Amino acid sequence: MQMFITIILLVVGFVLLIKGADFFVDGSSSLAREFHIPGLVIGMTIVAMGTSLPELSVSVTSSIAGHNQLAVSNVIGSNIFNLMVVLGASAVFSTLSVSKSVIKKDLPFSIFAALLIVLIGLTTGKVNRIWGIVFLAFFAFFIWSMIHRTMTSRKTAAEKAEDEELDQDFRIMPLWLTIIYIVGGIIAIKFGGDLVVDSSEKIARAMGVSETLIGLTIVACGTSLPELATSIVAAKKNELDMAVGNAVGSNIFNLLAILGVAAVITPVAISIENIIDAVVLIVFSFVVWLFCFKSKAIKKPAGFAMIAMYVSYLVYICIRK
Repeated sequence: MQMFITIILLVVGFVLLIKGADFFVDGSSSLAREFHIPGLVIGMTIVAMGTSLPELSVSVTSSIAGHNQLAVSNVIGSNIFNLMVVLGASAVFSTLSVSKSVIKKDLPFSIFAALLIVLIGLTTGKVNRIWGIVFLAFFAFFIWSMIHRTMTSRKTAAEKAEDEELDQDFRIMPLWLTIIYIVGGIIAIKFGGDLVVDSSEKIARAMGVSETLIGLTIVACGTSLPELATSIVAAKKNELDMAVGNAVGSNIFNLLAILGVAAVITPVAISIENIIDAVVLIVFSFVVWLFCFKSKAIKKPAGFAMIAMYVSYLVYICIRK
């Protein structure tokens, strides 16, 4: 009976995730159209931070409880999932065009953040409170650069005409309804993610799967389900900039903001396994960057390849642990 209830809660969690992502994308798209904000910027800020609520909750709670290594494992594991599965699965549904700013600035910045984790791990072995403040400062700089980029960008007449045509086809909701959609979507995503993670963990334990493996797979993948749901929905709704911006923005938010907050609360230790996983994240990031650099897009074959690489990584951590 208990297992039946757990399965029901798992299904409810998935429904909340999917519908929450649907509402969240619609609300964010309407907000972007209303204030003429590029979808990429919305994806990298509001959407990215909203879908990273589960990671923030897990990492901060772990830090307060003194289990701060989980904060690093959760963030790095979630980032690898975001990069390879979220973008890969979205590309399978629809070819993801990638803007020059993502290729030249945002992806390299996310690689820099991961490299920072490796360097700190190899030198001091922990992210102390000072480094936590530095991380938060870097994140503030990233947000400022996104806003500055939007304020100073100039579109061609053809791009403006295309935007106006899209705006006419897209129903812009009243601001109050847009806020309800965004806030309601975040709430549904948050609680949906919690239900999926908790239910999956109970099912895994009932099947005799180790807690270490649960932490590396279910917690990291489960907390990234909002990004997966949101990006796939965005890709299907042809909000391709938002799909890419959500994944890349979430990775930067996870590494700098979430680890920064966790480290300010309690210094976060970085293990050898964390360093190895961070190196894997950097390698995967370079692979995705090469895909984007070559064709300015992530196409279906690349999407399948990215998912296959993630499966290989899962096999590796299962053998390692």
